[in-house]
Order: sequence, then C-alpha cells, then structure tokens
Amino acid sequence: MRTADLTTAVVLIAGGLLVLWDALRLGIGWGTDGPKSGFFPFWLALIMIGSCLVILVQAWRSADRRPFVRRGAVVPVLKMLVPAVLFVLGTQFVGLYVASALYMAAYMVWIGGHGWPLTALLSIGFPVLTFVVFERWFLLPLPKGPLESWLGY
Repeated sequence: MRTADLTTAVVLIAGGLLVLWDALRLGIGWGTDGPKSGFFPFWLALIMIGSCLVILVQAWRSADRRPFVRRGAVVPVLKMLVPAVLFVLGTQFVGLYVASALYMAAYMVWIGGHGWPLTALLSIGFPVLTFVVFERWFLLPLPKGPLESWLGY
C-alpha cells in the first residue's frame, strides 16, 4: 500500500506542477475585470500539491507493506476497467450516444444483474436525454457516429 500511495502522490504532484506552470503562463494576478485566467487553477494546484506532500510524508513514514491489490481483487477491477476502456475506444467509432447506450446496457446486465426491461429503458433513455440536453438545448455538439449521421444529425 505504501508504494501505491507514494506513486500516486508523486504523479499528482507532477500534474499539479504542470497546472501551476500553465497557470503562471496565463497570469495569476487580478486584472481590472477580475481574476486572470490562471488565478483559480494556480491556487487549486497549490492546494493539490500541498495535500499530496502531506500524503507523501505520511506514506513515507508508514510501515504498511500490504499489497495495493490482492490477487482476488484483480478480477473485479478488470470488470470495471475493460468496459470503460471499450467505451472510450468505441466512442471514436460509433459516437458518444451509441457508446453510452452499449456501455450502460452491458454494465447493467453484466455487473448489476438487472433485467432487460430496466436495462433497455435506462440505456436508451439516458443517451436520448443527454442528446436533447446537450445538442438541442445547449447547442453543444458531442461526438457522433454513423447512427446520428443516418438520422440527420
């Protein structure tokens, strides 16, 4: 567990330093019209780096040598990871809405053990609702695939 905590803290500190650097590039001061673009990211990055330094010190002092993931826990982690990776990859080919519907349906049946009526309702209803909110109301286009093109969007 100690190694995982140390690694996570170091990676998050590196990410925080990257955000800090970019916030300084954007400007962290206060302009005539309010805070500059880097003001809030700068302070959030500082808070994150400080928190990670505390975690780093606590992990370094810790004598906890338990493994981060035991052998029996790998399968449930993969059951979460593999569908998520397929969802991200699938979005490139079938669009966000179809990928969301497939992801939700597979996840509800495979992991949740839900029946098909509820699965069909939610896995079709949620992407349709998302489409209406983002595409029609907010006029914010999200990644589309062949189905949306066929439907004229």
